[in-house]
Amino acid sequence: MTPEQRLAAFRSHVAQRPDDPFARYSLAMALRSAGDRAGAVAEFRELVRRLPDYVPTYLMLGQVLEEEGRAEEALRAFQDGAVVARRTGDGHAERELAGAAEAVVLPGTGEAGPPVPNAGGKAP
Repeated sequence: MTPEQRLAAFRSHVAQRPDDPFARYSLAMALRSAGDRAGAVAEFRELVRRLPDYVPTYLMLGQVLEEEGRAEEALRAFQDGAVVARRTGDGHAERELAGAAEAVVLPGTGEAGPPVPNAGGKAP
């Protein structure tokens, strides 16, 4: 299957099942692999809008935004994901997202992003 055929298949799946997280996530990842970062960001954002508790989305969204040089948006995606992971009880993802947030270098400052409050701990 060619990359174009793979994208067409994922788009078809998303059209048939727009709220299926795996279909939309797969489409976003295929777009990223094809070099269409803007398309990937749009699909990841749509997935966050439709299914905000689908935690894997936040890490991938943040990574693509970082690749695009959009550090502030990436930081926000990682921070939001850490909060969702905490709320849904996914401690591993919370720590991973918090670490990603802390590694974001903000433009003009040369400094990493602020730590996520209470990362890896219990929700207050």
